[in-house]
Amino acid sequence: MATRNESASAHTLVRSLGFVPLTAMLVSGVIGAGVFLKARAMTCNVGTPGLVLLAYALGGLLTLCGALTFAEMGAMLPRAGGQYNYIGAAFGRSWAFLYGWMETILDGAGSMAAVAMVVIIFMNDLLGGALSTVHVQWLAVGVIVAVSLLTLASIHANGMVAAGVSALKVLLVAGVGVAGFLLSHGSAVHFSQSGAAGLCEGVPPGARLGLAGFGAAVIGALWSYNGWQMLLSVAEEVRDPGRTIPRALISGILVLIVLYLFVTAGYYFALDPLAIANVRESGSVAGAVMVRALGESGAAVVSAGMMLSTLGCLHIMDILASRVPFAMARDGLLPAPLARVSPRTRSPVGAIVLVGVCASLFAFSGTFDVITDMIVFVLLFFNSLSVAAVFVLRRVLPDAPRPYRVWGYPFTPALFLVTAAALMINTLFAMPVRALAGIGIVALGLPVYAWYARGRPKMRADDWLEQSP
Repeated sequence: MATRNESASAHTLVRSLGFVPLTAMLVSGVIGAGVFLKARAMTCNVGTPGLVLLAYALGGLLTLCGALTFAEMGAMLPRAGGQYNYIGAAFGRSWAFLYGWMETILDGAGSMAAVAMVVIIFMNDLLGGALSTVHVQWLAVGVIVAVSLLTLASIHANGMVAAGVSALKVLLVAGVGVAGFLLSHGSAVHFSQSGAAGLCEGVPPGARLGLAGFGAAVIGALWSYNGWQMLLSVAEEVRDPGRTIPRALISGILVLIVLYLFVTAGYYFALDPLAIANVRESGSVAGAVMVRALGESGAAVVSAGMMLSTLGCLHIMDILASRVPFAMARDGLLPAPLARVSPRTRSPVGAIVLVGVCASLFAFSGTFDVITDMIVFVLLFFNSLSVAAVFVLRRVLPDAPRPYRVWGYPFTPALFLVTAAALMINTLFAMPVRALAGIGIVALGLPVYAWYARGRPKMRADDWLEQSP
């Protein structure tokens, strides 16, 4: 029979992530394809380079507000699963379960499938379009399996891989910006011009110019910053979380803001706004800039770079998504095998396999784009619920240890919540059917929760504190 210590060890992660690998995981997990692609649509949204840069700056500010708030709760509740714990402590276990259900089955797996497909699409571009749809699907599953095998290694090893990939990503994005400024023979005159008359392929008329256009541009910028909120899923594997988590969140977001503003400015120095607005929907602004700077070989460089970028993003997504079902299973809300960790690597094997299998099924189904569209609304909702938790926990747990307190409280989290509410309303009106369908899919988790929660006593906010490793 297993002893108490052996039983606890089977469900215990190890704290081995320091400031550098944790920051690298944030940067690598956030930089995907958005920064290479979004400038075209954002130019069509607002017309001028100045407003595009303002949208990126505002998106970065809002992201920083959310990160500052999450830093307080991550330092206070450094448990695996991140938002699952903040929502549970503030609003109850049922809401925490619904977040975890959505993140595990839908957002985590669906997004991984989408990113894996993008990796192979970029590979296909390098091969001249030689792959069929079936080949793309099988290769995407192969990428998911390969990344899952890497994720099974220790968190220390994965952190080192993330640090290396993150450095390459930063060099890539910064390199595109440098090429735009130094090798493209561009002009600062472009910053005073407009791309409003461009072709703007695929950009709806209702999202062009005016307040609606600027709002669409901010949403585009936020998409480029998306993914930072999942970093707290590995809080239980961070050394000295009270200091390391806030420093990594703030430093990582600031790096992204500077990097995005620099490379976007480089785009507009190299190309005038009209040329950027005329880029094909299937093309990338970064590719157009590199072709101007280096000739046709520049496009191949960008395709290879985007492939590396999305592959690194997939790696981090797998690590972070797997910690959510692990935390739920450890709390008795999912099958117990999902809470077991490898005695050698201390990684949650069952949870990693679950996420990988679900992602592979999405890749074969071809429906993941619809699924991820449907949960845009609920993602905004749960992110808002996580930020709102700081107000609740300040009230119900006033004496809880808080190694870090959010700067600018209560205005910083309030700004995030007001903006998120506006975006939710916009999403509800713009995609009402998919928003409501997303709510319905999340609600399917209620009978699953009822099954696993039956007979269990209610948890109070301080119970979540007591369970923190």
